Amino acid sequence: MAFAGKVWRLLVGVKDALALLFLLLFFMALFAVLSARPNPGLVRDGALLLDINGSVVEEESPIDPLQALISQSIPVREYAARDLVQAIDQAAGDDRIEALALDLTGFLGGGAVHMSEITGALDRFKATEKPIYAYAYAYGDDAMLLAAHADEIWVDPMGGVAIMGPGGENLYFAQALERFNITAHVYRVGTYKSAVEPYTQSGMSPEARENLTQLLSTLWQEWRANVTAARPQAEIDLVTQDVAAWLAASNNNLAEASLAAGLADRIGTRVEWGEHIANQVGEDDWSDEPGAFASTQYDPWLAEVDAKRDTGDDGRIGVITVDGEISDGEAGPGAAGATRIARLLDNALDDDLDALVVRINSPGGTVTGSETIRRAIMRHRNAGTPIAVSMGNYAASGGYWIATPAERIFAEPETLTGSIGVFVVIPSFENLLADYGVTSDGVRTTGLSGQPDVLAGFTPEADAVLQATTESFYTQFLALVAEARNITPARADELGQGRVWDGGAARQLGLVDQFGDLDAAIAWAATRADLEADSYEVRFLGDDANPYDTLLAQMVMGSDETQAHAGRDVASIFARREVARLGEVMGGMNSFMAAEGVQARCLECTIMPGAHRVPDAQGAWHPWMALLGRLGLD
Repeated sequence: MAFAGKVWRLLVGVKDALALLFLLLFFMALFAVLSARPNPGLVRDGALLLDINGSVVEEESPIDPLQALISQSIPVREYAARDLVQAIDQAAGDDRIEALALDLTGFLGGGAVHMSEITGALDRFKATEKPIYAYAYAYGDDAMLLAAHADEIWVDPMGGVAIMGPGGENLYFAQALERFNITAHVYRVGTYKSAVEPYTQSGMSPEARENLTQLLSTLWQEWRANVTAARPQAEIDLVTQDVAAWLAASNNNLAEASLAAGLADRIGTRVEWGEHIANQVGEDDWSDEPGAFASTQYDPWLAEVDAKRDTGDDGRIGVITVDGEISDGEAGPGAAGATRIARLLDNALDDDLDALVVRINSPGGTVTGSETIRRAIMRHRNAGTPIAVSMGNYAASGGYWIATPAERIFAEPETLTGSIGVFVVIPSFENLLADYGVTSDGVRTTGLSGQPDVLAGFTPEADAVLQATTESFYTQFLALVAEARNITPARADELGQGRVWDGGAARQLGLVDQFGDLDAAIAWAATRADLEADSYEVRFLGDDANPYDTLLAQMVMGSDETQAHAGRDVASIFARREVARLGEVMGGMNSFMAAEGVQARCLECTIMPGAHRVPDAQGAWHPWMALLGRLGLD
């Protein structure tokens, strides 16, 4: 019996050892998968194939591949604008790349500034006399903007071009809140601070309409000018002013109508497009698929470009990215969690940076999150580090708050900025509860006891504190702007009041210093730090890993081909837009119900392309206001 027990214990030990060994091997394999990167060795002579199936963003959001596998959903891929620009620019000077193949079938668009940056890279590629071939089932505004810079635009026989122009509608909840007896407590400063209007009105105020009309007109003119300069034969008025007549002239065949309007050069399938490119650059010896041509895909090409990047050794310029809505927590990348960004900035204090460039692509967010980031930037400035700000699609409200420490502010004509104003919107449900017979009662020692109470309602004292706090933050905002731009607080108030400005107007008004992209800001910072051109390293703080550089992420995301959306025609463009609108509805109600505290946020920015990321709501702006969540600049 004792012998049998020893044998049994031995077998159990062997079993446990084998289980431990297999578990160890599993985690080693998982680590290898997570550490795998695209192979630069896949770069081949022929065309660079940019099959952009997703959206263009400032900063890619991280993907949890395991969560994606569990949820059995494929996340929408994101492409960092600067990576696309760098990939195109490097291809322009590489003899192995003979052409650029731009497949925009699954392209979901991006912000106006990002589109302008990419079209600039496409023009530089064309200047080398290498051809660009664009193809899509259907082209929306952003896809058409990129395709206009191609030598040939192909459209599928089942597709066409739909030019919609910027703009759209916001949802207003005032009547719904009244119907359900929910009280919206609004505290704001700024005549044009329209971010509160969805909760107080049934439509746009005249001030908000005036501001938004001017902004959209500017963006539309910039889009038209860009497309017309690249493609003079495009009849934009024809396809936007009398759509029915335009289509009727081509027997309602959208592809033929697009050709007639000069928005496309050829009608053909993707296979025919590929065969045409193969005649120029050679066939793909590795694939028997119809329409295959000798090409290098985006991921391995970018991996090689990154591997060859010259870091320089005579200086170091740090770039910190503030992308998305500003919150008080750890959100991001792809969202501006103030705690995370401030930590990256503080860690860089020990890196002996010669200069710091703050890249802002944010419509605003919480006041305290904005102030946390501003203070972290100021610690660099107080240490003697030159500071420049580069504005992306928008740097409005809380985004402008963050820009105030800069010695020089760069923006683009399409940039939206300003929106200097603050607000708080907090719901209370005392009337709704009363409809169901739920009342409240208690004893207070002061008017602030138990306040703010979203179930029993607010006292006059609570209202007074919240309004005073909002006005105090607005005064601080004006003081920061006045000091940064060397103007009086009164002048800052004239430029403020929540009004949003396009980049051109902001430059004339002195809210920004000059036009220029991120590279221009980096070049200025290098000159300010007495660094010679091409002698310094540009370090993107926190940019240690790309969310798409792991093999597992690629397995989850699938290949470029499998990422193509099921709907490819013009109707799918409208459908995706409506899906985005549904997301806005849920986001708007969630923002209201979350009672996020004082905000500095730009409502006008939310209807622009690339403005729909919503970070995690984390943190509280004041111990007394912990129940209310966040104070924000939108």
